[in-house]
Amino acid sequence: MGGVGSAGRALAALLLAASVLSAALLAPGGSSAPDLDKKKPVELKMDQALLLIHNELPGTNLTVYWNFDRCYHCLLQVLANVSQRRKAGEPGIAAVAVGTQHGSILQLNYTAEDKEVCRLEYKFGEFGNYSLSVKHVRDGVNEITCDLVVNKEPVDSNLPVGIAFLVGMGLIIAVSFLRFLLSLEDFQNWISKAINSRETDRLINSELGSPSRASDTQPEAWRRSAAPLRLRCVDTFRGFVFIMGASIFLSMTSVLQRGCSKFRLLGKIAWRSFLLICIGIFVVNPNYCLGPLSWEKVRIPGVLQRLGATYFVVAVLELLFAKPVPETCASERSCFSLLDVTASWPQWLIVLILEGVWLALTFFLPVPGCPTGYLGPGGIGDGGRFWNCTGGAAGYVDRLLLGDQHLYQHPSSASVTHHTLSWPEVCWPQVGSEFLQRNQKHCWDVLYHTEVAYDPEGILGTINSIVMAFLGVQAGKILLYYKDQTRGILIRFAAWGCLLGLVSAALTKASENEGFIPVNKNLWSVSYVTTLSSWAFLALLVLYPVVDVKGLWTGAPFFYPGMNSILVYVGHEVFANYFPFQWKLGDPQSHREHLVQNTVATALWVLIAYVLYKKKVFWKI
Repeated sequence: MGGVGSAGRALAALLLAASVLSAALLAPGGSSAPDLDKKKPVELKMDQALLLIHNELPGTNLTVYWNFDRCYHCLLQVLANVSQRRKAGEPGIAAVAVGTQHGSILQLNYTAEDKEVCRLEYKFGEFGNYSLSVKHVRDGVNEITCDLVVNKEPVDSNLPVGIAFLVGMGLIIAVSFLRFLLSLEDFQNWISKAINSRETDRLINSELGSPSRASDTQPEAWRRSAAPLRLRCVDTFRGFVFIMGASIFLSMTSVLQRGCSKFRLLGKIAWRSFLLICIGIFVVNPNYCLGPLSWEKVRIPGVLQRLGATYFVVAVLELLFAKPVPETCASERSCFSLLDVTASWPQWLIVLILEGVWLALTFFLPVPGCPTGYLGPGGIGDGGRFWNCTGGAAGYVDRLLLGDQHLYQHPSSASVTHHTLSWPEVCWPQVGSEFLQRNQKHCWDVLYHTEVAYDPEGILGTINSIVMAFLGVQAGKILLYYKDQTRGILIRFAAWGCLLGLVSAALTKASENEGFIPVNKNLWSVSYVTTLSSWAFLALLVLYPVVDVKGLWTGAPFFYPGMNSILVYVGHEVFANYFPFQWKLGDPQSHREHLVQNTVATALWVLIAYVLYKKKVFWKI
């Protein structure tokens, strides 16, 4: 059976290699856009396209404004100034790079009057080449038209992901089929006879001519496999905070049942939280390649810090009010009602109070220079009226208690530094080098252009991560309180998923930005928590019968990183810039090459976790 297992692992390795090579060889990267992706003649960056703006209006200079359509209520930014037409057949031309991540809004104004000429919305494609012509409909008519023409088709940036996904699905199907074959008794006997026959022939035909025979195979031993190490479906879900809450309850119940004292368990909880916070501050956050740790600028919040604080609060809460789990609910009338909720009413009360604190601080705390209850990004958002109000009360509390220098300095709302395109003469030879030298333009990756520090793992957001972890605790209680009632478990997962989904719909008004509390990951808004938790319960609704009831999936390969999650996370953060997890790309502007690199890095960490699991090496905090 060891040979069969080795064959299965070899097949998995070959298919994984095929996945990487398929993404590398078959998917188009920048090379699919000749001259553009090779940065000849234009040094376009990833997720950018070339736009040539032709001003054919005589005696009129134009100013072009631009922004992403996803930038909510944002001020349009000046993209280029286009000079007037010099003479017939020689329009004024400006060459600029525009972003392709989202749809774009382009507005052309008269430079002198700042009056709108035309406005259009368009989704540019990566490495595409476009021309926008502004001209009169016909001579003698004042009506102006803005025509957008595609000079060169963009590349399909999503194709590498699609190919990698299809090959990955092929990997899963092939491995699953192999496992199915190995579970069949007839197939096992056939493999056994084949291996035994080859071994016997080898011994008979050997030069030694030894009379010894091959060892008897024991197919019945193959059928006698150890009980599989099943993975709770909650451990495979990507919502780590939610799963951490479920794991807290499951593990704490087990430890208390073994007779561990609450005082000793409290010490373990405090020590584990302390270690998580220290690892986050002193190992994960600093970039030691840039020099030694600076106490004046060390970032205090972070992912592990939030996990440590969340773990401490939720674990202590459960420890203080821990109750024995009923052995069975089969004969109790209340089993079908809310036993898992009513037994935890003190915890629920405290969690609701914490959520009330978040709501009160978020919507009623006065923030200097900002409207009370502001939830926006600041910067050019909301018409630029609240420039330094990023995050509202959440950002203000962090800056007040921790200081600007101890927060994350590059939030997603900040602007990316612009860069200048290089335009050699061969770029657009028909317009001449003089034009190109005069018209080097800046390329802007416009976001919200905020200037203040903001930390997405700040203090106020930790309150809502505690709420999310406690919802995970609720999932763990459902699994234990009704462990013999599959139907009852599924009903509760569905009920919680639908209830939290309705809460999210009400808070957001089923819209992206127009609700009472929009979904916002940087703020960890309550609607963000209810939305993710809703999906978590619905995922459990699907995975629980597949994994725990029917045993159709063991949870592999996610099981192995899950058994060493802290080691894998910290290792990834520390060694992210080291070979073989990263190397210098031939074309750093190619989605294809980035996909290959990240696929290899992910596969290596899964392999490392698998080897550590087989060697029974686990890093526990």
